[in-house]
Amino acid sequence: MRPTPALALVALAAALAACGKSEVPKTEDPAAERAAATERAKQGPMGAQVKALEDAKNMGADLNRKAEQEQEQVDRTQK
Repeated sequence: MRPTPALALVALAAALAACGKSEVPKTEDPAAERAAATERAKQGPMGAQVKALEDAKNMGADLNRKAEQEQEQVDRTQK
């Protein structure tokens, strides 16, 4: 018994339907999803690098804040 081309097409269509896109959960709040993803990354194999990157960003923000305060103080004393 030979398979017909129609049967082959049905089998191909069924295989393609089974390999469809997986549903990506939609989040209402992208910021919350980003925070959750960061927390998951900290627990993963690259956790130390993620923590180091966050520390570096926080350090940069702190230095910028201190530099702005110092610049404001200098501007006030020059007036």
